[in-house]
Amino acid sequence: MTVHLPHDQDPQYPIAPWRRRIHDIIFEADTRAGRTFDLVLLVSILASVAVLLIESVQAVQVKHFRTFYLLEWTFTLLFTLEFVFRLFAVRKPWRYVRSFYGVVDLLAILPTYISLLLPGAQGLAVVRILRMLRVFRILKLSAYLAESSELWQAMIASRRKITIFLFTVSTIVVIVGALMHLVEGPASGFTDIPTSVYWAVVTLTTVGYGDVAPITPLGRFLAVLVMLLGYGVIAVPTGIVTSELTRTAREPVTNTACPDCGAEGHRPDALFCRKCAAKLDS
Repeated sequence: MTVHLPHDQDPQYPIAPWRRRIHDIIFEADTRAGRTFDLVLLVSILASVAVLLIESVQAVQVKHFRTFYLLEWTFTLLFTLEFVFRLFAVRKPWRYVRSFYGVVDLLAILPTYISLLLPGAQGLAVVRILRMLRVFRILKLSAYLAESSELWQAMIASRRKITIFLFTVSTIVVIVGALMHLVEGPASGFTDIPTSVYWAVVTLTTVGYGDVAPITPLGRFLAVLVMLLGYGVIAVPTGIVTSELTRTAREPVTNTACPDCGAEGHRPDALFCRKCAAKLDS
């Protein structure tokens, strides 16, 4: 018995021609129209981020408030329209919304709308700069996509070791913080254990703000030990990730975008999407 699914539920049903055309322009960078769209989009992203940065200057904001307000809403409406077209261009819009680029695209427009209820929230729209990651696809730098994928796989493979390492470091800073609170006391600025733990973290990471510092010989001796330990703290996670990188096999990837979720970075011989397993267009 053959079961016929509705067109919008059948993964093998070809996408409508007009949606296919939109998909080629928005998601593919191998056509002239696609490259033009992507380059205009990148320029718009840079311009919108520049507007946000300049607008944060108090003197400029007071003098040109209306101009920057109109520019911000213009970019927001433009990116909203683009986001809607992206949803129309894929067979499974919800999958695209849940993808990395889908989340970034959504976060790029939400702050301005939220600012209608919470004034000042539009500054969070600076997250739009993450959309510049598409430059690797536009400029056909697929090798960089392979490198980023390799690095991400190494980070995932190292997560247990790094978790144990961070737990150990957290234990050390709590113990050192408690000791410094006991040795130095409020007279030196170590008014409580949380403040002392804060000092331990700042010292261990070699940041050294200097807002709290030991003055007793024993306290300075403990500080020296924490400083020396800090160099090991920097080296250990680097070594963990590096060792995993050497085990990760490097594979070439293409700029082909999934027609369902819009995911990119597939192998040249891939037939199905690496994210949602949808069939890739040949």
